[in-house]
Amino acid sequence: MTDRLVYWAYALGWGLLKHLPERVARGLFERLADYAWRKRGKRVLQLEANLRRVRPELDEAAVRSLSRAGMRSYLRYWMESFRLPVWSPERVARDVQVEGFEHLREAMESGRGAVIALPHMGNWDLAGTWVAQQGYPFTTVAERLKPERLFDRFVEFREGQGMEVLALTGGSVNVIGTLARRLREGRLVCLVGDRDLSDAGIEVSFFGEATRMPAGPAALCQRTGAALLPVTLWYDGPLLRARIHPEVTVPEGDDRKERTRAMTQAMAAVWERGVREYPQDWHMLQKFWLADLPVRETVKESSAVRAEAAPAAEAPEPAAEASGS
Repeated sequence: MTDRLVYWAYALGWGLLKHLPERVARGLFERLADYAWRKRGKRVLQLEANLRRVRPELDEAAVRSLSRAGMRSYLRYWMESFRLPVWSPERVARDVQVEGFEHLREAMESGRGAVIALPHMGNWDLAGTWVAQQGYPFTTVAERLKPERLFDRFVEFREGQGMEVLALTGGSVNVIGTLARRLREGRLVCLVGDRDLSDAGIEVSFFGEATRMPAGPAALCQRTGAALLPVTLWYDGPLLRARIHPEVTVPEGDDRKERTRAMTQAMAAVWERGVREYPQDWHMLQKFWLADLPVRETVKESSAVRAEAAPAAEAPEPAAEASGS
């Protein structure tokens, strides 16, 4: 799809979908998910390849069934996000159930600030809206999308839910400095952290294979003293459920990079348990493990040092790509 068509597809969703009866909107997006699943485009095939790593005991028929559920979960995310601007606070409070909220509350009441780090599970925009409605507005980071108007719409949408959105690239704001400043002020930062967008992520083990995850969440917490709180999300019927896990503490030792690696691996272990339990709600339609990725060029030391503090954040892949179009 061209940039122009992508933009108008999203604009149509934001402009019209919220006016449809919910039953109609949900049925429409389930049909779109099933169409994409039957078409078996590259995104669906990659989802199935990822799910085989997560649930290696499944036969091909079971993997196919799981990928269908995964596509329905992914399109449900989009349906809810398009409709979220017209959801009332009462609706959000009813449909989002959170375990472990005391971990976040304790960190914020102590004045330390906190980084919530989460994988591409469930509906992170809806979860973020719930957090903001608890009295904790937060700062996050978004990958700059093309066309520019699409990125502006994403920012407008998320800011409307109580989020401060920083552009990962191309902006006039120092992203790392701003995030660190927010944390030192005792505020909250939320980052999607299971997919590395740079060439200098931290290598971790995930389901027994090597991948890279961003160093940003762990590095920011070491730099500011904020609490690092991994989160998992999943759908349970009409509900979105979330679990805020206990703080990942900074290990002892003088090697900053080793501390960052250990903290990132600890987060990966938490997310691995969540993805194993709710694989259909892990929206990873891209190549993820190093064995599937092209060999990257060696990163210069100076670049690696700068990127060690880089945050993880991105907007989800356009829904059109899910069908392989």
